[in-house]
Amino acid sequence: MVWDILLDALRSSVLVTGLVVVMMMLIECVNIDSQGSLLGGLKRSRFTQVLFSALLGVIPGCMGGFASVSLYTHGVISFGALVAMMIASSGDEAFMMLALIPRQAVWISLVLLALAVVTGILVDLFIHPGAPRKLCQAQYSIHEEDVVSEKHGHHDGQAAGRHLSWKRALMFLGVVVFIAALLGGLLEHEHGHGEGGHEGFNLLSEEWMYWMFGALSLIVIGVLIWGSDHFVEEHFWHHIVVRHLPSVFCWTFGVLLIVGALLQFVDISSWISENTALMILLAAAVGIIPESGPHLIFVTLYASGIVPLPVLLASCISQDGHASLPLIAESKRTFLLAKSLNVILAVAVGFAASLL
Repeated sequence: MVWDILLDALRSSVLVTGLVVVMMMLIECVNIDSQGSLLGGLKRSRFTQVLFSALLGVIPGCMGGFASVSLYTHGVISFGALVAMMIASSGDEAFMMLALIPRQAVWISLVLLALAVVTGILVDLFIHPGAPRKLCQAQYSIHEEDVVSEKHGHHDGQAAGRHLSWKRALMFLGVVVFIAALLGGLLEHEHGHGEGGHEGFNLLSEEWMYWMFGALSLIVIGVLIWGSDHFVEEHFWHHIVVRHLPSVFCWTFGVLLIVGALLQFVDISSWISENTALMILLAAAVGIIPESGPHLIFVTLYASGIVPLPVLLASCISQDGHASLPLIAESKRTFLLAKSLNVILAVAVGFAASLL
């Protein structure tokens, strides 16, 4: 049992950390290629930030959430935009809702998107928590060497210098191994499959997103091969690998290890009651857990007709799967504040919906 908990926490930590790191590398590539105009344009409009982050949150799974957290910790999007993502995101539970209750899942996603945008705008108007203490000071910045390199083409090795260093080789090997493990199914969640295991390509599973992400990761591979020494070492190695990777992995592994151990001794399903008010409070409270899995019970209970829609709605608002795990590594204060707002909104919307 202990070995299973350790192995599951390690597998999920590698998955989360790998997705976050590759996502940050892709953002760096886009930012440099656009000479900062794309992220700079995003910074100029709070509404655009909130809408963009909410749309990322609506994407099934946690990848869009990872991107929003990365953009927030680098000062690109506002706190309200971060809260909007956390409201709109349902994590991996979105896949199960699409499979079990597809029509309701679409409507729930639209409701979450609307709530996320409105709440994000209101948060930016009235709540100013300031920058998180661990906000990355490097941000997604453009260096003089990047401008020179761009004038000679996309990270031209002859213009800016390109050599096979051990850092470049290590990152290349790491990304290749991660993609192979991702596409090989070695990092998939246990709850992501049915009893029969793999049965071909399923559009309503995480598999298609892993393949899409693997394809996008080829951009990172290309940059690691042809990128300039400055870009690879400053933007990839020093900014992402050295600064972010260790903290994201350690905090993710620690949190998942504790959660996995607790779930072995706490049977959440035994708390089920016919009292709708209690179930709304329970759904909002369980949403604090930064993990995909415990929340699945509310999806299955609703699909079985045991609990009403307000309970599922409260669960979807409160929880965001693994998406907020990297935020714990960067700023625990911001995580607690954002989660508190999510839980309060989940309870309020849940009770309001039950009255209707």
